[in-house]
Amino acid sequence: MTERSEATGAVPVLMYHSVREHPPRETAALAVSPAAFAEQMDVLADGGFTPVPLSALAGGSVEAAAPEARRPIVITFDDGYADFHAHALPVLAGHGFAATVFVTTGWLADARQDAAGRPLDTMMSWRQVTEAAAEGVEIGGHSHSHPQLDQLRDEALRDELARNRTLLEDRLGTAVTTMAYPYGYSSARVRRAVGEAGFESACAVANRLSPTGGDALAIPRLTVRASISPGTFARVAAGQGIPLTYLKDRALTRGYAAVRRTRYGLRRVTHRV
Repeated sequence: MTERSEATGAVPVLMYHSVREHPPRETAALAVSPAAFAEQMDVLADGGFTPVPLSALAGGSVEAAAPEARRPIVITFDDGYADFHAHALPVLAGHGFAATVFVTTGWLADARQDAAGRPLDTMMSWRQVTEAAAEGVEIGGHSHSHPQLDQLRDEALRDELARNRTLLEDRLGTAVTTMAYPYGYSSARVRRAVGEAGFESACAVANRLSPTGGDALAIPRLTVRASISPGTFARVAAGQGIPLTYLKDRALTRGYAAVRRTRYGLRRVTHRV
């Protein structure tokens, strides 16, 4: 069962995580095999899609940012796993496809003194991030230690965003203007901090199409799971319908958002007391 496309001119923004054959338990549900990923990219190529970087949506008009794009679509990857460099990058390069990778700087394999958080799998190195950028991949931020940003107090929130963006820009020598919220969690306060940190666009999850002219700091994405079938992937990419599982995800997300707002408010009250 599917839901019809929600907005004329809506752009699908695909969310990937890991691309590997035997992922660890922590990433298995959001991993796709290299063979499935290659097949999905073939679907996009055969369908005449033009992948564009996430930043193309920031101004609210893909036509203005990428006028040559026919059937625009955005391909994103969260976290910065090493399997992106090993398995996804060669496929993308073979098709000449643009993509955006959101990097958690404290998780990188050679983060050294900047190491922070707990990576869920083998991560890219700084050299591999730089090589991906040289291949035309847009590098975005994904925080420094991958916390739940909406539960951080203001100072810690600003530090997570600034440290992530500064490290990326220093290494890449170019502006980093896009980011994705770890776990997809955000709030009005977090989005305001993201804009103040210099990011021009940011991704949530939401599992809906991205309407033209929507909030550039709350761009929705469509989760590509290990369980997605080739037929469902083709329909999602074409905007022909949203799988029922996404509708269930939305209901859970709305409910959990209310819980998280209450939790943060209680923490603030407890801290003051």
